[in-house]
Formats: sequence, C-alpha cells, structure tokens
Amino acid sequence: MKIILTETLDNLGDAGSVVDVKDGYARNYLIPRSLALVATRGNMKVYEQLKHQKEARDNRAQRDAVALSKKIEKASCTIPVAVGKEDQIFGSVTAQHVSEHLAEQGFEIDRRRVELEEPIRALGVYDVSIRLHAEVSATVKVWVVKE
Repeated sequence: MKIILTETLDNLGDAGSVVDVKDGYARNYLIPRSLALVATRGNMKVYEQLKHQKEARDNRAQRDAVALSKKIEKASCTIPVAVGKEDQIFGSVTAQHVSEHLAEQGFEIDRRRVELEEPIRALGVYDVSIRLHAEVSATVKVWVVKE
C-alpha cells in the first residue's frame, strides 16, 4: 500500500514522502495514529494544505516569541533571599523563583523554559537564558540580593 508520511519516521522516511508499506502496518498503525495518509491525489492536496497551515502556525509562534524576547530582555528580576554569616544564602534560587518574579512583571513564563544549569547559591548578578521557541531565546538579568 502506498502512503504519504505526515511525520518523519526513522525507519520509513521524511514527512511528505510517498512510501510503500504492508497493508496491515498502514491500516493498523500508521493511519490511526495520524502518521500517514493513503496516497491518493485528494490526500496529496490535503497534506499540502496541512503542511502550509503548520508552517504558518510555526511562523506566527516564532514572530510572537521574537517580540516577547525583546520585551523580556529589557526586564530584570530582583530576588531577595535570606542570608547567614559571610553572605551565604539559605537554600537556592531556582527556575521556579525566576518564573514567579517574571510573572509579577506580567511575563507568563513556564519554569521549564528557564534554563538554569544548576540553582543559584550565591549573591550576585546572573544572566539567565529563557527558551521561548525552538529557535528563539531571551536573556534576563537576575539580581540575587540580601533580604
């Protein structure tokens, strides 16, 4: 059975390619999971329309992420922390803290998008990267200060 792949599959091929597979594999696995369409002229047109819609959606998301990154890079976070002797902080500043302080400024950023290699455990100024889109990231200054 000839099918059109809607997603790239390692063992079959790239998205958009027409491949020949066994009937049962196509009917029972690929087509129900929306990984492929039966290769007909009508489905080729449908696939092209879906591809254009997905590209438009991705372009719009990327443009929005670029605009948001410009706004975020102008912002900075000041995170007050409790300190002990010799300015040793209690606990650490995590991606959750950065996300919460950005939310107070009106930026709804999920904590999983904040890229901290390890939690911040000292006072100072840090550049923290925020991944907004697959190809767009922003850097925000984080000030960790005494309470």
